[in-house]
Parts: sequence; C-alpha cells; structure tokens
Amino acid sequence: MVVSVIARHPNRRAMLSLADLSTEDVSEISDTAFRYGQTPQNFAGRLAGTRLGLLFTAPSTRTRLSFWGAGLTLGCDMLHLSKDDIQISTGETWIDTGAILANHLDVVVARTNGPQHELADLAVHVPATINALTYEEHPTQAIADLCALREHFGKVENLRLAYLGEVNNTARALALLSCKMPFQSLDVYSPDGLGFSAGEIDSLNAVRGEDVVRQHATLPDAPDPVDAVYTARWHSMSEARQDPEWLSQFAPFAVTKDTMRRFSGSTEAVFMHDLPAVRGQEVTSDVLDGASATSLVPRQAYHKASAAASALLWATGKL
Repeated sequence: MVVSVIARHPNRRAMLSLADLSTEDVSEISDTAFRYGQTPQNFAGRLAGTRLGLLFTAPSTRTRLSFWGAGLTLGCDMLHLSKDDIQISTGETWIDTGAILANHLDVVVARTNGPQHELADLAVHVPATINALTYEEHPTQAIADLCALREHFGKVENLRLAYLGEVNNTARALALLSCKMPFQSLDVYSPDGLGFSAGEIDSLNAVRGEDVVRQHATLPDAPDPVDAVYTARWHSMSEARQDPEWLSQFAPFAVTKDTMRRFSGSTEAVFMHDLPAVRGQEVTSDVLDGASATSLVPRQAYHKASAAASALLWATGKL
C-alpha cells in the first residue's frame, strides 16, 4: 500500500500566504525569526539531515542567499534547482513536478514570479512548500521587515506605516502582516489604478474588524506622521511599462529627503525598502543610504535569513 506524503509527515505544512496563517502562527514565526536574527548560532543543526530543495525559476539575490545561509546553519542538505533543471518549461505541471520532488525532498522553497496557484499545486505532494515570492505575495519579506522594525523600535504595537508606490507582492505581504499584527495603520499611496481595490481593502480590514489599511491615490500636503516609510521598485517583477508616460505618473511617489520630512513627526520616520532598488527612481540615494537611525534597509536584508530560518522550522514542524 502506498502511504501519502502527508500521512507520512503529518507535521509538515505549507507557507504560501500570510492570509492562510493565524495571528498566533504569524506571531510565533516572527518571534522565532527575531530570536534567530539575534543569535543564529543557537539554532545550529536544528534541521540536521533535512533535505531542502531551493527551486528558483526567477532571479534572486537576497532571498536565495538567505535560504541557503539559513539552511546551512540549520544543518540541511541542500539541492539547488533552476528553471533549466526541471521540466516545467517543457509543459509538465506543477502537481506532477511536486509528485517527483516529494520522493527526494523534505522541504521545497520556491520562487516563481508566477501566480500563487502554482505553489498550491506544488504543495499537493510537498506539504512543506515555502513561498519565496510569487506574483501575488512575498511572505518571508514581511517577516524580515517585522524583525527590522522590532529591532529598531523595540516593539511592533501601534506602529504606523506608509507604503508609497504600486501595490505588488511586497505590498500585499506588508498589508497582510499589518492586519495580523498589532500595527496601528498602513497608509498606501499609489498612482491611480495601481493600488489596492476597494474589495481588497475591505477583505484586509475584515481580518481585525478595523480600518488598518487605507488606500490613497495622491500624497496629501501634510500627511499624518508615521513611524516608517516603505517603498519598492516601480518595475514590479521587471515587467515593461506599456504607457510611455509612466514615469511621470509615478514621480510624485518617489521617496526623497523632503518626503521623509513630510511623513515625520516629533521623531524622524525611518525608511524601508525590500531591494533591489533603482536609485533615483523610487528613492534617492541619500535616503536609501541613510544612517542606521533613519534607514532600516540593511537590517531588512540581514533579517531575510532570520525569516528564512523561521519559515523552514515552521514548515517542518520544528519551530
């Protein structure tokens, strides 16, 4: 009799979207990530012998390195797979691919740049599938962001955030995180038609029954002060813009020193970016490279390994 992979490994679980996780799950994953970030050596060997597949069919610098580094610290045996190493490009389905991977791997970390349902199909046979970025969401980025915020402010309760630019996978993960954790608010400022829809805002705010996420099409002259200003590159997923005037549409949402002053109150707001950045477009270099007191970007990048380690431990039931 053939026993299903899920039956053989009942503690394994997928991390595809923060929307699928309870508030308690997100809190537990975030706490573990923060502890890992402070003392990675305390987690050495926790997943010794675990067979980890790093399946990246799209470019990645920080996320790939973070999962590799975290996997190394945790003691995983790792296999790297690119789009040229699997048969997806020749027409094989993600479900069929997952059926094969399940025979050889305990955990699969996948970045596709494609739709979310591809990873859901993969997880049919590989219960411990972790989303390392899809078109819709980048959940481990949000966990890394939370670690950087907690490290800087000492807490996450009642923080106010502003996100400037097109709503992409990073923005969706950040919004879901804001609704799962005790943030006060997330104000999203996007060019007309490139933000959250009214339906998405309603769905997000239904999580806590409060107006946590608010969408704006323009920047006000005097915005309410926030604790952190977040942006991401305007070429989401490296897609070419069809409108030749697109840069002028985005220009008001560029983060400059003046933008940071406008969003600061009695204390200066900090800056956040998921990287890679296009200097001089969505952010100026003086903001991106600001001192540690004003730019959390280096710590966000550092904590991607923290988030990766916690995701691996959670997905394998070893948190």
